[in-house]
Amino acid sequence: MYQHHHFVGGALVEGQSGRLGPIFNPSTGEQQGEVALASKAEVEAAIAVAQGAFADWAATSVVKRARVLQNLVQILYREKDNLARALSSEHGKVFSDAQGDVQRGLEVAEFAQGIPHLLKGEFSDNVSTGIDMYSMRKPLGVVAGITPFNFPAMIPLWMSCMAIACGNTFILKPSEKDPSVPMLLADCWKEAGLPDGVFNVVNGDKESVDTLCTDPRVKAVSFVGSTPIAQYVYATSTAHGKRCQAMGGAKNHMIIMPDADLEQVADALVGSAYGSAGERCMAISVAVPVGDAVADKMVEMLKPRVEALKIGHSMDPEAEMGPLVTAQHRDKVKGYLDLADEEGAKVVVDGRDFTYAMQGYEDGYYLGGSLFDHVKPGMRSYREEIFGPTLQIMRASNFEEALSYPSDHEYGNGTSIFTRDGDTARDYVARVEVGMVGVNIPIPVPLAFHSFGGWKNSAFGDINQHGLEGVRFFTKTKTVTQRWPKGMKEGAEFVIPTLNS
Repeated sequence: MYQHHHFVGGALVEGQSGRLGPIFNPSTGEQQGEVALASKAEVEAAIAVAQGAFADWAATSVVKRARVLQNLVQILYREKDNLARALSSEHGKVFSDAQGDVQRGLEVAEFAQGIPHLLKGEFSDNVSTGIDMYSMRKPLGVVAGITPFNFPAMIPLWMSCMAIACGNTFILKPSEKDPSVPMLLADCWKEAGLPDGVFNVVNGDKESVDTLCTDPRVKAVSFVGSTPIAQYVYATSTAHGKRCQAMGGAKNHMIIMPDADLEQVADALVGSAYGSAGERCMAISVAVPVGDAVADKMVEMLKPRVEALKIGHSMDPEAEMGPLVTAQHRDKVKGYLDLADEEGAKVVVDGRDFTYAMQGYEDGYYLGGSLFDHVKPGMRSYREEIFGPTLQIMRASNFEEALSYPSDHEYGNGTSIFTRDGDTARDYVARVEVGMVGVNIPIPVPLAFHSFGGWKNSAFGDINQHGLEGVRFFTKTKTVTQRWPKGMKEGAEFVIPTLNS
């Protein structure tokens, strides 16, 4: 049984709190390790180390910072499969999906290599006689990332690459459920030539989160997780004067118009709803066919696909879906499926009693895929995020009704529309009250050079993740107005300068 502690100041640091959390293998149900849970004092010590490293890193030329990112990218490509294996063993997502997790984080590292260009400010020559004006973007200081269990490679890389490229020092508090990949990322950063103390990992629970959100030396907090915790982190951080971006939960709808290619739609739905066992904030969890004929056809096409899902342990090369992350989360998802049944949704495919009979894996945290039809807006199982391998079908009589479902829902993370009609798609994109929209795209996650972020109760804070938004979040603007003595008038000036000066 292995143990993970902390990575601070470029070295492994043994936990001192005496508190340890279990790490399980979701495929077998067996405990395979332990993780130290930091005390407030341990987090404060890490903050002090990061603060001590800040001045030198902020003063490091932007080209040298970019070269560290270039080194990191090459190391991540080399270590991609090792990271994916560690990820699969602790999270449960199948190996190919774990590779995708690493790849999407790696792409942000690739984008961050361009930081010399991304940090360029603006310059205005001779705005008034002899006066020039320019702006620059400066790092904030010590910043923190608090990341979820479902993307233990991608999201830490989203946050740390942008923060560090911008000249900040970074403290990562990953999920205690699957901490191996974040610890391996620390090794990658060190090998890439990052100075000690710039990237730090503090494993922990709420005590660590509260310390990062309240300590005045931490200037910004980036968070991804459930909406209740996102609200808490945002409220706590901003109440203590910090900049905060907190991404929460989701209920993502796919609108299916009568003219859509239904074979394409059925395949897209199965992949987006059941991939990673539905443990994605961008998973499509609600399908909205327009018209009963379309709905009936979709149910007919989806039922055999869901029943035929290949479910297996995370390293099974034939598996399309692995186990859920913990027994507690599996039971929570099953509780939502029970609730949907009780609320009157029609059970088309029931995955609650799925058992995986392969020897050695009988105690893993498995659920089969579930499919529910005739879901109604008032159902609690519809209003709340299930975060598991299930798809709900809500029937709409027309386009306007279909549009209202994602627009009126309290979450506004992602949505898609499948149609062949450009006017319909353009109208949907313009009017739907959701932050990320796909047209004939099942999982509309923006690439690294655009930004990621939802609306409503899916995101708190004004600035999104990665892309140019990431640069804005992890920097502050300084504007300089300059004039040299040759152009200065004699005597005091008591009037505020204007364009006529």
